Amino acid sequence: MHVDLTFRVEAQLTLANFTRPQLIVPCLRERDTAGIISELSQVLQRQDSVPDLLPFYLAALNQELLANSALDCGLAFPHARLSGVKQLQFSFGRAPRPLIWGAKGSWPVEFIFLLAVPATDAAAYLHLLASLVRLGQQPDLLTELRGAEKAADILRIFGRVKLRQ
Repeated sequence: MHVDLTFRVEAQLTLANFTRPQLIVPCLRERDTAGIISELSQVLQRQDSVPDLLPFYLAALNQELLANSALDCGLAFPHARLSGVKQLQFSFGRAPRPLIWGAKGSWPVEFIFLLAVPATDAAAYLHLLASLVRLGQQPDLLTELRGAEKAADILRIFGRVKLRQ
């Protein structure tokens, strides 16, 4: 009698599972909150991650105006939850130098994650958000993000941040 002791290990999700190189902008052109949300919304729309650009952009901008997502570690997480969004994803942009995010007196940010969230996927969104916050608590990874030249290099860094299940 042969007993197979092979265990199937489920792949651990990482931040990299929620983006791809085409959604990463290593050097943002825009320098203010509205412009950056627009730039990253267009990236999502070009990759068919959001069905309609204007409703997504306005929802993300309005949400950010209601509740500024900037953290003191230099990250911001604007998002929009819409029924037309089919899967949880984010576009990422890095500012060439820190900028004030939203209202004056807010934290300066240099890393912006624009999250496209399906209207019915709150649990997965919260897991992803918690992992992004954890990234902000890892100064070594933030330093690597600052120095990463290409989208593929940034994606590899995201692959090192695991989601808790």
